[in-house]
Amino acid sequence: MSLLIKPSLLNGKIIIPPSKSLSHRAIICASLSAEGESKIDNIVLSDDIRATIQGMKVLGADIKEENNSIFVKRNNIISNSPIDCNESGSTLRFLIPLSLVLTDECFFTGRGRLIDRPLDVYYEIFNKFNIEFHTSEGKLPLRIKGKLSNGTYKIPGNVSSQFITGLFFALPLLEGDSEINITGVLESKGYIDLTPDVMKRYNVYIEKIDENNYFVKGNQKYSASNYRVEGDFSQAAFFLAANALGSSIECTGLNFNSLQGDKEILNIIEKYSAEPKEVTINASQIPDLIPAISVIAALKENCITKIVNAGRLRLKESDRLNSIALEMNKLGALIQETEDGLIIKGRKSLQGATVNSRNDHRIAMALAIAATRCESPVVLEGYQSVKKSYPGFWDDYRNLGGVVYELNDRK
Repeated sequence: MSLLIKPSLLNGKIIIPPSKSLSHRAIICASLSAEGESKIDNIVLSDDIRATIQGMKVLGADIKEENNSIFVKRNNIISNSPIDCNESGSTLRFLIPLSLVLTDECFFTGRGRLIDRPLDVYYEIFNKFNIEFHTSEGKLPLRIKGKLSNGTYKIPGNVSSQFITGLFFALPLLEGDSEINITGVLESKGYIDLTPDVMKRYNVYIEKIDENNYFVKGNQKYSASNYRVEGDFSQAAFFLAANALGSSIECTGLNFNSLQGDKEILNIIEKYSAEPKEVTINASQIPDLIPAISVIAALKENCITKIVNAGRLRLKESDRLNSIALEMNKLGALIQETEDGLIIKGRKSLQGATVNSRNDHRIAMALAIAATRCESPVVLEGYQSVKKSYPGFWDDYRNLGGVVYELNDRK
């Protein structure tokens, strides 16, 4: 199914949806709270969030939905039920360590690119602690049997922060104390900082010794708590990018004192406002911002943008470096791929074409923002991929004056 997008600048006021990263974390912490009921407000039930909800139900949570809130308390584990992570890397990597604490055996499945996304960090842990696991050439589905042990965990800093967060959730539940040592340069630091901040709301604490070392006291217990999820800078980035390109959108619901790493989009937009001749963006801490930044860069005339340290984007819902380069170039952008980044030569405007989201929510939203500055309509294939993180995106886009039509619905 395709969507026709007519070029037009966006104008108006929207409420930015709640942070997907914080929503995952709050749901997991609430689901581990042994006594009482937790209420989590401002939840959007995107495909990824539903995957975490269903996974925590398998691991013993009772979760009820009511409007934009959920109510969570502990229940009985659903024995022998598989955990379907759909396409959510967060769900998979957060829940694997927990399953080794809460159950004796667990089975994980997934879909799309998630099947191929690497889990080598956990496989090394399984081998170290004699945890039995079965997989097909390192890919999903994955069956694991055994128990996580307290101890010292060494995790490379240049892999997904999701592995570290998964251990943060599980290790406090063990009888003994543990340490996490991050080796090399730590990437996606902002996502790691979010986790202990949410956990302490549920009375569980991670002690940060320094940037690369954490102490985790054992025998801790999660306590029920009420939590309201703040707006998502990762999603706001697309509308803030539109503003940088001439639209006028008031984005509400954001916490400008947030620990979210993607708040960096504000500084990056400010950097472009100075009309520089060249900009270098280090993507190591802000990988999810690169699609939105690429659209800004493509339309900053007489400016060359170099995006570096972005190799992990090749392992997302699509190969995002290839996807953004190929699809934006169809619109007339001047984007060159490198091994771990992009070189973007800005131009005044783009042209209409048929483009494809590559089943990647962030690519779909980036192309929608690019369409606001095209000289003729854009046809976007796979536009429904936004359901993964932001199911209301097209409603918000229309409410801001965006003109879109489902092609099969047009008369």
